[in-house]
Amino acid sequence: MLAIVYLMISIWLGRELLGRFFFKREMADFGGANPVWFYAPAWFGVGILFMTWGVYLLSGLFSVYGSIQQPLYYGNLLMLLLGCVVIFFLRRQSLPKRICMVCDRTRLGREAVLFAVTALFVTCMMFYVFHIKDGYLYSGFTVYGDYAPHTAMMRSFSWGNNFPTQYPHFGGEDVKYHFMFQFLAGNLEYLGLPIDWAFNLVSILSLVGFLMLLYLICCRIFQSFLAGVLAIVFFFFRSSFSFFRFVWEHVQAGDLWNTLSVNTSFIGYTPNENWGLWNFNVYLNQRHLAFGLLIAAMCILLFWDWLKEGVSREETGLLWLKGRLLSKEAWKSRSLGTGILAGLVLGLCAFWNGAAEIAGLLILCGMAFYSNGKLDYLAAAVTAVCMSVLQTKLFISGSAVGFQFQWGFICEDKSIPGVLEFLFWMSGLVFLGSAVLVWFQKREERCLLTAFLLPLVFAFSVSLTPDITVNHKYIIISMHFVSLLWAGFLAKLFRKKWYTRIAASILAVMLTLTGVYDFCVILMGNDINHRVGVNLSSDVTAWLRENTDSRDLLLTPEYSMNEVTVAGVMLYCGWPYYAWSAGYDTYYRAGKAKEMYTTGSEEVLKKLIQEEAITMIVFEEGSEFEGSSCREDVIAASYPLAYTSENGRIRIYETR
Repeated sequence: MLAIVYLMISIWLGRELLGRFFFKREMADFGGANPVWFYAPAWFGVGILFMTWGVYLLSGLFSVYGSIQQPLYYGNLLMLLLGCVVIFFLRRQSLPKRICMVCDRTRLGREAVLFAVTALFVTCMMFYVFHIKDGYLYSGFTVYGDYAPHTAMMRSFSWGNNFPTQYPHFGGEDVKYHFMFQFLAGNLEYLGLPIDWAFNLVSILSLVGFLMLLYLICCRIFQSFLAGVLAIVFFFFRSSFSFFRFVWEHVQAGDLWNTLSVNTSFIGYTPNENWGLWNFNVYLNQRHLAFGLLIAAMCILLFWDWLKEGVSREETGLLWLKGRLLSKEAWKSRSLGTGILAGLVLGLCAFWNGAAEIAGLLILCGMAFYSNGKLDYLAAAVTAVCMSVLQTKLFISGSAVGFQFQWGFICEDKSIPGVLEFLFWMSGLVFLGSAVLVWFQKREERCLLTAFLLPLVFAFSVSLTPDITVNHKYIIISMHFVSLLWAGFLAKLFRKKWYTRIAASILAVMLTLTGVYDFCVILMGNDINHRVGVNLSSDVTAWLRENTDSRDLLLTPEYSMNEVTVAGVMLYCGWPYYAWSAGYDTYYRAGKAKEMYTTGSEEVLKKLIQEEAITMIVFEEGSEFEGSSCREDVIAASYPLAYTSENGRIRIYETR
């Protein structure tokens, strides 16, 4: 119940804040769509953003400076009271002009059905891959790898006192990975929701909210309900030529139907495509991405009038471009406050999802080139960057990112033809087909196309982390927004003659068929036979919850997701990829951990344990570290046994 109250007050707070500070004027029409589909997700996004940051900062102060063992209790209590006070005082003031929420009641029914179906579909999928049943927490095979650090981070807050915040799979240091979405889910579990409901509920609200805004962007461009529907379809079912090639190869091999019915691996002909880098699976495992994109899409819509003013100028060619860069009208501020506040909410997303923030800024940068009111864009960018820098100074020791030029993303052939071939197999018509699509577009659509492509260019040019594969999020974001232009183009074809409808139908199949098969793989790859279960009633988990805190650092085997990690404890070196891809030096710790587990010298073990500040050693029967068998004899001779699991499989030694 408290968790639901938290969400309701957050949304109400978002409504009052937006009504007071953002929407003092009536926004331009949404292409015939009803404005409620803009305001509802905006209230949720902004309210959750401010409420959750407030709870986090207050709880951190109570923990670090007040030495309080249950800081979330006081953080939530004070922030909920503060939120109610703010709502009360804002409602007492004279309100701006009343904003119209519904402008077309006939269309409202169709839109309500569309989003009800969308919400039902998203809900089913979120719980399909992550749910509790009979006391076990189940995660599907295509997602559990990402859930390992996410569930550990959630539990480090809901069960622990992770202030100052550490990364559970690399405890004892700063936190380099964006964690605020996991903090929100952990806080909801602390407030009474089961962990699956806590994680899934905010994931559903975030993704459905983002899809509402994606629909509205498409409607504003094309003034078409059908275009908005197609935009949502293209979001779930990606474009690629992989399925056509896959079918042809297996037709030749004579095993097509058998392969289609049993295959549980994502298909593709580019590196790491079997991870599901380009399909809906991304939003099932990277739950925090949708929330960041909700905020980014909201900011894009906030600046839409600025873009509309710029592209509607009567000049053409170089004269028009000159006016976009050098005229006073192009730079004159329209609403500096809107720019600053948009930058504030976008900047606050840095530790919710940094990729969404960067992609949002890149798209806004592209829009700013063609827009009037460039000073407002500049204010947004400066504010967002300042907020991001402030957060990195708060959470990260040293440099936050390693910015370097790295051309070619993960293409095996990084030449221009190689990159084009990569895009051909990875995205089908979406990117390369835009070179043809541009000839059928209006000026506004062409301007938006260049803006939407900037995250793609960034992904192929810049690396911010040790693993450039994580740049795939910029590419998939570009793909979503460029797909809006394809949705509008197909909607136009469907409204014309019979042969254009046939052409539109063929294009729709080409743009979605690989995604449809990817969805089938998601269903098969996460069914009852393809999932990982963790016993939530494990005595190991219970003991760790009662006998450890965030100051403890546990030496463990290279755990991914199990009864130890779901206790939210701090691991010296968990599964190395999680920490390595976030920017930690896992090679050093992996080497030290291997030495501690395999040494035959008590003196060496004690020296390393002291140097690395290890407080507990977890030994599991038959475990290995970096391919070498772990030894218990030296550990048992050096330190007292603190705990043995009921099945005798896990033993924990205390080194303090």
